[in-house]
Amino acid sequence: MNFYFSGIFVKGLTCISLLGLVACEPVTMLPNTSIPLRNPTAPIASQVDVTVERMNGDWQVVSGAGIAVGSHLTITDSLILIDGVEQSFVPSGPGRFKLGGEDIWVHWLDINNRTAALGNPDGARVWIMDRQGNPGERLNAARKILNWYGYDLNRLK
Repeated sequence: MNFYFSGIFVKGLTCISLLGLVACEPVTMLPNTSIPLRNPTAPIASQVDVTVERMNGDWQVVSGAGIAVGSHLTITDSLILIDGVEQSFVPSGPGRFKLGGEDIWVHWLDINNRTAALGNPDGARVWIMDRQGNPGERLNAARKILNWYGYDLNRLK
C-alpha cells in the first residue's frame, strides 16, 4: 500500500512539473495584420469581355468595403476620378485594371453595363457600383458573384 501511494505521489509530482514547464513557455504574439476582405482559397476570376469602353462613364458606389458607399466615380480611357480625386485606371488584362498601382478586377458587369462588381483579388477592397445608384435586382446578382469569389459580404456597407 505504501508503494502504491508513493507511485501515485511521484506521478502527481511529474504531472505538476510538466504543467509548470508548459506554463513557463514564452507566449508568441502574432504580428498585427489587417484581415483581407476575401478568402484567398476561394476561386477567383475576372469577366473577360469587360473593356475600358464598357466601364467608361459615371458610376456610384452602392455597396463596398475599402471605398466609401456613395462615392462618385468617373472612368475614362486611362483615368478614374473618385469623388474628384484623379488616379490612373489602365487595363492590365481581360476584365482587369490597375487603379493607381493596385490590381482591380471586374468580377461581374451586367450585359447593359449598368451595374458592376469589382474587387482587389488580394482582398484589400471590394465594391458594387451602378450607373444610377439604384441597381435593383442586379445588386443581388453582384453580391452572389462576390460571395462565390470568397468576399466577406458581412463586411460590405
